[in-house]
Amino acid sequence: MLDIKFIRENVDKVKKGVADKNFDASLVDKVLELDEKRRSLMGEVQTQQAKRNDIAEKMKKASDDERPALIEDGKRVKEWLGTNEPELEKVEQEYLEVLNQIPNLPADDVKVGKDDSENEELKKWGTLPSFDFQPKDHLELGNNLGILDFESGSKVSGSQFYYLYGDGAMLELALIQYAFEVLSQEGFLPVITPDLAKSRYYLGTGYAPRGDEAQTYTIEDEDLGLIATAEVTLAGKHADEVIHEKDLPIKYIGYSHCFRKEAGAYGKYSKGMYRVHQFTKAEMFVFCTPEESDAMHDYLLSMEEKIYQNLGIPYRVLKQCTGDLGAMAARKYDIEAWMPGRNDYGEITSTSNCTDYQARNLNIKYRTREGKNEYIHMLNGTAIVTSRVPIAILENFQQADGSVVIPEVLRKWMGKDTITPRS
Repeated sequence: MLDIKFIRENVDKVKKGVADKNFDASLVDKVLELDEKRRSLMGEVQTQQAKRNDIAEKMKKASDDERPALIEDGKRVKEWLGTNEPELEKVEQEYLEVLNQIPNLPADDVKVGKDDSENEELKKWGTLPSFDFQPKDHLELGNNLGILDFESGSKVSGSQFYYLYGDGAMLELALIQYAFEVLSQEGFLPVITPDLAKSRYYLGTGYAPRGDEAQTYTIEDEDLGLIATAEVTLAGKHADEVIHEKDLPIKYIGYSHCFRKEAGAYGKYSKGMYRVHQFTKAEMFVFCTPEESDAMHDYLLSMEEKIYQNLGIPYRVLKQCTGDLGAMAARKYDIEAWMPGRNDYGEITSTSNCTDYQARNLNIKYRTREGKNEYIHMLNGTAIVTSRVPIAILENFQQADGSVVIPEVLRKWMGKDTITPRS
């Protein structure tokens, strides 16, 4: 959430940032109105609470003549508090609900744009493959190789679930091990997180269980949801903590299974593995000071580029415009891999600087060297998502005979250099 003091002092700036993100700018007026109401009522409640305490103290020493008047005063205060304390709780709840609907503001260097069609292309890397045969998409390749099975996934679990066999399974494991090796050598602490989290943590990191873009599968009769990314559990790990500045930055590479309802319409490129309900992901997550966060954001992008350059996958880097940032991020970069099956690029990573927005939701602070507690900055970045990277590998490195060349950096885990049909 945003700092209410910042909102009070920068109303026009906040309204512009909210509108630029395609959120409702009237939320700002609404939260300020509720803020004024709650502060006024809070002052009155505190005055009456103090009066109640004062009456209680006086009753201890009161004479018989003084007691009746004090009792009457006590009754009036009790009745007033009986009405207004619940009203204050109601106003506080309404205030927090509206405050949580106001998104993080876009960074000053983010382009104002309405949607993903106005994202900025920053660079391209790699040479697009040229085939002297008719290339296949990953679904046909996976089926012919005997490594990908959506039919059984649909039978057992429903649409958008799949099985991996043989080299398909080995490829997923190799990709995760590769990412962990690269990033652990960079000082990221490898972590395997829970796949379930309490609502405070998936809501606090921005994963809603309801609405047109609902993502979270919730567990009936329990305050638990299946996580959409290890970002949720890595962020939640430090909730309500104060971290010493000398221990920053903290860098994690987290492994988890990820579950997404994927509600809403996603267009013609959603078939196959590109948008599924369950996948495995290696996620980078960083806690740092505000002064470090912009440089750390560029560093996360550089780690993503290193991973995909070593894999040899052609890609482009996009910088999200305001209308495509979502609620949490102040700045976001995507890497899109070339996918011959669609003859276009498709997103395989994103990295976001969420500044102190998530930290306020989860009450995570750091203690400065001067001894002051401040909200920490939190950043995340995809290292490997195992539902999408195999698309790029299968489609870019396919051969005329239907086999697929395995990127060299993965071969020590695969134990071979080519994926051939499973016997």
